Amino acid sequence: MTAANPACDNKKAIVYIIDDDQSVRDALEDLLASVDLNVKAFGSTQAFLEHGLVEAPACLVLDIRMPGQSGLDFQREMARLGIEVPVIFITGHGDIEMSVRAMKEGAIEFLTKPFRDQDLLDAIHRGIRIDMQRRAETGAAAQLRRLWSDLSPGEQDVMRLVVQGLLNKQIAAELGVSEITVKVRRGQVMRKMQAKTLADLIRIADRLEGDTKPPLSG
Repeated sequence: MTAANPACDNKKAIVYIIDDDQSVRDALEDLLASVDLNVKAFGSTQAFLEHGLVEAPACLVLDIRMPGQSGLDFQREMARLGIEVPVIFITGHGDIEMSVRAMKEGAIEFLTKPFRDQDLLDAIHRGIRIDMQRRAETGAAAQLRRLWSDLSPGEQDVMRLVVQGLLNKQIAAELGVSEITVKVRRGQVMRKMQAKTLADLIRIADRLEGDTKPPLSG
């Protein structure tokens, strides 16, 4: 049995398996347990949805051909439901068209049975790394939104204009307040947004603008 990649070892990470074949599920559970990966296996996509996701880095090993909903159709449903777990497809009846479709829809790997244990383990470790990075980025974005929401409406107005390059005097004229008021609000913005320099604040504003619903556009 091949060894796990230590750089990807994460005791909290979970590998979900969806395959209607009990023998395949058992074999995959044994393989992943042998390298200390947490596993949750399901015989159908419905069982997976009913169970729900654990709050932890994860990836999904998904069979393509199953009774009822196919793995490819479920991949699209995951996108509709906002389930962002990286997907690794496995199949005993794969073809180029299937693999192209799966990869275009965002799958990180497409393995045809029989595949090497190490190929699957490598794909799983990569999927977990991808999910860990996504979670970190999502958490950082959420923190910035929280900091932004802690600004008063007046401070938000000042921040919008500061990152546009306006001087305090110009901001005061734009908002109809005194220059002293702008200076005070600007200082509060820098403190609350945890920005040490104007360049920091601009980078923060850029990240907020890159959000799905950019708060600075309001």
